[in-house]
Amino acid sequence: MALNTLQDLLVEEMKDTYSAETQIAQNLPKMAAAATSPQLKAAFEEHLIETQNQIKRLETIFQGLGESPHGNTCEATEGLMKEGKEIIEADADPQVRDAGLIASAQKVEHYEIASYGTLATWAEELGHHDALALLKQSLNEEKMTDEALTALAEARINKAAE
Repeated sequence: MALNTLQDLLVEEMKDTYSAETQIAQNLPKMAAAATSPQLKAAFEEHLIETQNQIKRLETIFQGLGESPHGNTCEATEGLMKEGKEIIEADADPQVRDAGLIASAQKVEHYEIASYGTLATWAEELGHHDALALLKQSLNEEKMTDEALTALAEARINKAAE
């Protein structure tokens, strides 16, 4: 991998984000199935739809840049997914598991917020206005998901886990 320009870095980091999103899409149904709170289950199911749309947006950007989305594996997301699997498989009280699932999901959201924020900045600097709009849309969704998970944790899940 040659990283000689900001454009090269943008493409490589978008591949990493694409890998992250595909891993997340594969794991959200498992998280939804493990959740006992109907609200948490619904939040994971809703975010799966958003994630699938985010994957499509990234594919649109890659197509516009004449690049392929394949070629990278996001190792950070692999690690975060492994941590989530450990929560799912733990011998845990259901409400405590739900609190753990939220924590695991928020780690992923924070990683995605950082990724999309960086990608949007670079797209703007490089004058990729169409890509910028799509990246900002995904960034805003990730922020809203994080806020929704926080609200759910604070209003219901954490209290039940006490």
